[in-house]
Amino acid sequence: MYRGGCLCGVVRFEIEGPIRNIVYCHCSQCRKAQGSAFATNGIVRASGFRITSGEDALTGYESTPGQTKFFCKICGSPILSKSESRPEDVRVRLGTIDSDIEERSVAHIFATSKANWEEISGDLPQYEAYEPGRNER
Repeated sequence: MYRGGCLCGVVRFEIEGPIRNIVYCHCSQCRKAQGSAFATNGIVRASGFRITSGEDALTGYESTPGQTKFFCKICGSPILSKSESRPEDVRVRLGTIDSDIEERSVAHIFATSKANWEEISGDLPQYEAYEPGRNER
């Protein structure tokens, strides 16, 4: 069981089950949404993600057709995103999880879109788009 929440503590959530496809996303949308060089995201089953408090403080923004990013309307912390094409999954911003995370990152995605001031290091594979096999896991 993972637990997490927003910066101000109003929105709290729990995750049952594993976190899959943990990636560092360097696309321009993630950079803007996160206010940083990249976003660290993981996919969890929607049935295993539960808001335990502060659901009324969540607000959404449809960043692309069919994809909505949810964040705390009080402190602005990005929490999760949902896609109409994959209703069985939600994508969680891993920086909002308080628990130690057992799973590990698998890749840097949209690496060719990275900020010009950023340097990617380490041995993880880097992809121009999504990592291969994303929808198979």
